[in-house]
Amino acid sequence: MGSVPETKYAVLGDDRIAYQVLGDGPIDLLYVPSMGDCIDLRWDYPPYADFLHRLASFSRLIQFDHRGIGASDRLPDAEVASWEWWADDARVVLDAVGSERAAILGVLDSGPTAMLFAASHPDRTHSLVLANTGARFLADGDYAGGLNAGVMEEMVEAAARVWGTELLGEFTAGPISIASNPGLCAWLAKTTRVTLSPRQVGSWLRRMFSIDVRDVVPAIRAPALVMHSEDVVIDLVAISAHLAENLPDGRLVRIPGDSTVLYLEPGKTAVLAEVEEFLTGARPLPESDRILAAVLFTDIVGSTAIAASLGDGSWHGLLESHNAVSRTIVEQHRGRFIKTTGDGILATFDGPGRAIQCVRSLRDALASVGLQIRAGMHAGEVELLGDDIGGIGVHVAARVLGHAAPDELLVSAAVPMLVAGSGIEFEDRGEHELRGLDGTWNLFAVKL
Repeated sequence: MGSVPETKYAVLGDDRIAYQVLGDGPIDLLYVPSMGDCIDLRWDYPPYADFLHRLASFSRLIQFDHRGIGASDRLPDAEVASWEWWADDARVVLDAVGSERAAILGVLDSGPTAMLFAASHPDRTHSLVLANTGARFLADGDYAGGLNAGVMEEMVEAAARVWGTELLGEFTAGPISIASNPGLCAWLAKTTRVTLSPRQVGSWLRRMFSIDVRDVVPAIRAPALVMHSEDVVIDLVAISAHLAENLPDGRLVRIPGDSTVLYLEPGKTAVLAEVEEFLTGARPLPESDRILAAVLFTDIVGSTAIAASLGDGSWHGLLESHNAVSRTIVEQHRGRFIKTTGDGILATFDGPGRAIQCVRSLRDALASVGLQIRAGMHAGEVELLGDDIGGIGVHVAARVLGHAAPDELLVSAAVPMLVAGSGIEFEDRGEHELRGLDGTWNLFAVKL
């Protein structure tokens, strides 16, 4: 997942504004946050952390929490910060990090902040990147692309009801994105609770929907990339199109997906490619569809007998607990949770050492709910197939699992070589035939 930058503070009057800096690229990129998002918890969700590291691979990434948000100083309950305040926050953070000129990235409700900053500080604005945002969100006269007031009030009340709970996911990420990222709901619930209270959310959203910076847009001279997600539940196409048409140097790009955030696939890869090309003039080379990975399979020992003794209802409840615990522990060890396999999981890691530590933690955690597991692992090339993986490396790991005993992690011969000197101990289990694979394979048991 990469390193997590230190959180520091810039001072504006009596207030402290939390910020972080990552990367040393030739262009400063200021990431202006949206509501329900704070700099410290972004790193707890691997797809978000990966998104930030990839931005920092071609820029010096600067991110901060607005006053009233996350790690920055809070405001009195009755007070809601204005967009002008947040533009001042951006300026003070840039001063603190010694940035004379930066590209500004604004998403959703942070878009108006980015526009105000660009119009107010043209000498400090390299360019603008605006995603799923607009100069105004409510319909008004000939501005027909916005939401009507009735829909807006329904959204505000619904968001306040589900704020800080796992039901918030579909508001932020969309039903398809949520279905393919089950761990996202739990992380969103946590980060939104830390960032704003339900009462504050209502005030924040009403302020957001009241913003109108259309008069500012023609004064922006910096080149601008305007992106919008194609399949979001709230149609932002007309809002984004109006924005791009009225910016003196604006370009509109559609990105795939139903999420308004930028760190989820299928939109994430497209967003990163568009932003890198816009800022640097060079589009990134396509990523290889094959990677070297430690491939881990697990399954529950005696799952059929457990299911028969518990009955369908209790078994499904226990299985859901197993899946949730497994996903959490895999992500804690910086792995990629690929999928469940009925009564087990498939995950990958960038090194077998982390995978072994993960199995230890997983064994102990599941034992506390009465489940015993076994695990098999192989280190080798795998083929990336969207959210899934394939190739001979996956087949080897699956076959190795078939030879593992209860409470045992069995690995192929490639694994001990890759962790030599780590202190991890192995027992040689001899040569085995792996069904469907040529020859014999030397397997080793990890001393857990």
